[in-house]
Amino acid sequence: MLNLIIALAGIVLGAFLAFGFIKAGRFKLTGTKEAFAAAQWGWAEKTSLGTIRLIGLLEVLGAIGAVVAPIAALIPGFEWAKGFGVAATAGLALTMVGAMIVHQSRGESKYTLKMNLGLFAPAVIAAVLDAVVTLPIQL
Repeated sequence: MLNLIIALAGIVLGAFLAFGFIKAGRFKLTGTKEAFAAAQWGWAEKTSLGTIRLIGLLEVLGAIGAVVAPIAALIPGFEWAKGFGVAATAGLALTMVGAMIVHQSRGESKYTLKMNLGLFAPAVIAAVLDAVVTLPIQL
């Protein structure tokens, strides 16, 4: 029963992350340099559009993996998906570390640190929860 609670907590945190990262990733995938400037994304000014698109793609894929992989791992025969869930949430946490470094180097941390930590912390927690669940879960 404890494994089920831990697994569900990881899935809920993954869903929270997915909401934020899919929204941000989709904007990076579809936005223009002008849209990024209007959103006051100063970092995007000196970043190539290809790099911005890659970041957006990785955020969307990580968000999907943070939800789908832990759910799939609950299905008998798909226990191997657990590793993808851990990798997805850990990857999202590393994305936020990179974002914090960029914002710090640009002197923007006073504006962005709370949001960055608000996504970093649940990503780390979700990765740990996904990693500690012992499969298969007994209902």
